[in-house]
Amino acid sequence: MISATGDRPIDDGVVLLEGSRIVAVGSRPTVPVPSEADVVDLGGSFVLPGLIDGNVHLVPWPGWNYAEFLARYEDRLDEIAVEAAQVLLASGFTTVFDTMGPLDALLAARDRSDSGAVTAARIRVAGNIVGFRAVFITPEAIASTTRGLQDRMNRRFEAGGGPDLCWKTPAQIYEQMTRYVEQGVDFVKYGATGDDAPLNSSIGQWAVLRFSPDQQRAIVEAVHAAGKTVQTHTTSAESVHIAVEVGNDIGQHVAFTRESRLYDKTIELMLERGYYCGTQWAPLTEQQLATLERRDFPGDDRFNGMEGYDYELENSIRLIEAGVPQFVSTDSIVFDPDVADDADWGGLGGHKSISGDAQFLVMQSMSQRGMTNMQIIEAATINPAKAYQVDTEIGTLEAGKIADIVVVGSDPLEDIANLRDVRKVMKNGQFVDVDALPSAPVLTSEAARQPGAIRRRDPRD
Repeated sequence: MISATGDRPIDDGVVLLEGSRIVAVGSRPTVPVPSEADVVDLGGSFVLPGLIDGNVHLVPWPGWNYAEFLARYEDRLDEIAVEAAQVLLASGFTTVFDTMGPLDALLAARDRSDSGAVTAARIRVAGNIVGFRAVFITPEAIASTTRGLQDRMNRRFEAGGGPDLCWKTPAQIYEQMTRYVEQGVDFVKYGATGDDAPLNSSIGQWAVLRFSPDQQRAIVEAVHAAGKTVQTHTTSAESVHIAVEVGNDIGQHVAFTRESRLYDKTIELMLERGYYCGTQWAPLTEQQLATLERRDFPGDDRFNGMEGYDYELENSIRLIEAGVPQFVSTDSIVFDPDVADDADWGGLGGHKSISGDAQFLVMQSMSQRGMTNMQIIEAATINPAKAYQVDTEIGTLEAGKIADIVVVGSDPLEDIANLRDVRKVMKNGQFVDVDALPSAPVLTSEAARQPGAIRRRDPRD
């Protein structure tokens, strides 16, 4: 039994449950089992807390060539969110944090999971990346669709947190963010910088700040006043430093500052303030492995601004070695088969990030960069729970916590890839029939994978 509490693993361990909660955890001699208890013998298995992904997209973020996807599934986005959460639950991920998607559909999926109406991973929702024009951003996407579809989708994704905020004073931003949180989001993510390569003066612009430090501070203060955590999308060393300085709790893909090296003072500030970092690291190439073996890093910022240079690997190593807590964070999605081959999706360091697989690729990437297997387990359990400030409820096997448990058949402390060997999953004290998931497939349905002459919603239609 690996509790993720920092304690040593327990041989011949016992977890005593009552309802949806853990009552006691320990070795068999130290945990008396009541005579009336139902006993499940997991001898020969390895028991851990339910796994957590701190950054997923349960509804594919359709910012590229997804007009076809949106037209086909406009009225089914909540079903798609549930389906993706079920795929992740079957992989051992009992809680996921969705950092970008249509707020109405995601709230509906969250509530269905929380109520028990569907069996799926626990979903926590941010809605839009605040400040982003969410969906129809490229000339190609705009030219290929009607204004009606564009307007509907942009409203659903942005939900009052779109690019108009960038024009507003800090006081106005505070008021608007207060209203945004009142819609029911569980946390907030905002775009401190642009995203992707420049297309014109308003789209892309890699490292251009969307919000001034004072505007960002207003976002953080409004979200914290509502008792929620706040995190950032950043793409440069300067934007990361500002994000930490103004009081954010979490940074996503912090190492990906491209041709700018993270400042030493930023890493020091992260440690001082208890900052958490989501990863999105991809498995290393042979060239990167050789670079890491030689530790052939610049060690300074001499290449800042040099087009084509990328400090990501050096940044990630510096964060790990400094002790800045990392957590599994994949940007993963479930793709529609018709667009999967064409989608320009940049999840894991530019690679396609498929839910149920990307999570384990990130763990492999952590191992390659020098994290121990126990550190990686913590990065998939207690670290994201602490980052999102829900560690009193989930993230470890401890008395009083929610009984989210994953059982694997091989020792993950021997090889982290053994976490793929999922034998049983428990959520809220109930074992899940993982073979029955997803229960109502849409993107993973046979009709989607093998459409034949006509693709229908369901082959029985």
